[in-house]
Amino acid sequence: MRYRRSIVTAWLLGAAISAAAVLPAGAQSDYPSRPIHLVVGFAAGGGNDIFARLVADKASQILGQTVVVENKPGAGGRLSAEYVSNAAPDGYTLLVGASGATAIAAAIYPDLKFHPTKTLTPLAMIANFPLFMVTGGDNPSSNLKEFVEWTKQHPDRANYASSSPAFTITVELLKLKSGMVGTMIPYKSSNEMILSVIQGQTAMTIADGPPTVPQVKAGKVKGLAVTGKERASELPDVPSMAEAGYPDVDVHLWSGIFAPIATPPAIVAKLDKALNEAIADPGVAAKLKALAVNPGGATPAEFKRIIESDIVKFGDVVKAANLKFEE
Repeated sequence: MRYRRSIVTAWLLGAAISAAAVLPAGAQSDYPSRPIHLVVGFAAGGGNDIFARLVADKASQILGQTVVVENKPGAGGRLSAEYVSNAAPDGYTLLVGASGATAIAAAIYPDLKFHPTKTLTPLAMIANFPLFMVTGGDNPSSNLKEFVEWTKQHPDRANYASSSPAFTITVELLKLKSGMVGTMIPYKSSNEMILSVIQGQTAMTIADGPPTVPQVKAGKVKGLAVTGKERASELPDVPSMAEAGYPDVDVHLWSGIFAPIATPPAIVAKLDKALNEAIADPGVAAKLKALAVNPGGATPAEFKRIIESDIVKFGDVVKAANLKFEE
């Protein structure tokens, strides 16, 4: 009898545990029942913070629950990615992650405490964007091929400005594909990078659109190429890298939203639908385009493939150019 009681007790305990495991899934139909926190790894006012607030406002309306933007800057956005990776996988703590702090970080830092597709679940790409290569207005080069030759003839003057691994790796990729010469000079921001080119402190830079496009239009710097296969609508007269003769220099950075890896599929599906609807909203899309970025552009599965491809691509450049980055 005792043996039978033990079996029954064990069965009842197992059934209770199984039932408890099912309960959260049943409660998922009520999601979201409280505010959702959208964690940004950069200070307020920056590009990713602006992206987050645009999407949060519209997503709040769609989900019927407040989406709060929470800034947790540090380590180039990596601290926020680690924070969300360790958060409860209940859909109430999400990450706005830039490619530099996620995919590129995974490619260059071997000891990361998170991974963009292993400890996080990609939900929605907010925006993607190419980079712009510029040189000073007084540089004699009229196109990229000429600039490459100029750097070979003037190696002592061939330097470039960079404020992040994303920009450095892109320039180094161009160097590998073209034979261009260039020594990296570090700066703290894209604005400082562009200013250094205007003032003649550096010969060139490859930077994101918001600080670069106005200076090209104003004639303060010369646009040599857009990283990718197509021209950018913001600067239609600037050729793509493919047109300039370097199709392998195809770099698009992005910003996207992630959840902790174990977030239930039903919640992931609801978030995916709401977030992509918010990003596709005409008002939100127009404001994103005004920031020189392309809204959305990928399903969660496609977003994941892009991230994993970027990790390999950037990692290959780091190895080939023997680059080292401090964490």
